[in-house]
Amino acid sequence: MSYITVKNLEVGYERKTITEPINFKVDKQDYLCIVGENGTGKSTLMKTLLGLIRPISGEITFGDGLKANEIGYLPQQTVVQRDFPASVKEIVLSGCQGRAGFRPFYNKEEKMLAKENMERMGIGQLADHCYRELSGGQQQRVLLARALCATRKVLLLDEPVSGLDPKVTAEMYDLIKNLNSEGITVIMISHDIAAAVKYATHILHIGNNIFYGSRDEYLESDEGKFFLSNREEGKKNAG
Repeated sequence: MSYITVKNLEVGYERKTITEPINFKVDKQDYLCIVGENGTGKSTLMKTLLGLIRPISGEITFGDGLKANEIGYLPQQTVVQRDFPASVKEIVLSGCQGRAGFRPFYNKEEKMLAKENMERMGIGQLADHCYRELSGGQQQRVLLARALCATRKVLLLDEPVSGLDPKVTAEMYDLIKNLNSEGITVIMISHDIAAAVKYATHILHIGNNIFYGSRDEYLESDEGKFFLSNREEGKKNAG
């Protein structure tokens, strides 16, 4: 059984639907990229998967041993969040809240998990630094370490390279690819179609038409060809 199965799902706010019915599934160690134009409901879909927003209709089923609270989430950052006055260690540890439950403290195992994930993300030396004093790339590594404290199974990433320079973007993509190679399932919203078709095993395209399938199927689809041709045209115009 798949980790996540979505059937005839419509998402939106205040009973206003912003997508056509969506159907897809996510299996263990998949790398699913969700692409499409702005305002088509990608972030709303992700929040619905997390249970932060109720679906308008349809169903989301978790299986293969995955529980709804075993999903790590890296949201888009706001200006306020980037200026958060806490230490790196405190922010990463907060990813263990789901494990701690109602305990008012973190135990030894949770502190060790936070330390391991900081080392895993290459930020162990920044543990006592203030989060708001870090670079954008360092902050994203902190948030990724935090998300990893919440899961060993599935990561949901909403535009994880937004605002990063090309070098740091490439490093972040490599980190995510390595996590996927280690067995973590990745669901990522991306405006970077080149990265999507490079790294993803599957593509969910949300727009006037909805496409779900393998990366190769997407490249041969009308949606994929149109999206990629527009990107190439934009690059020519920019040049």
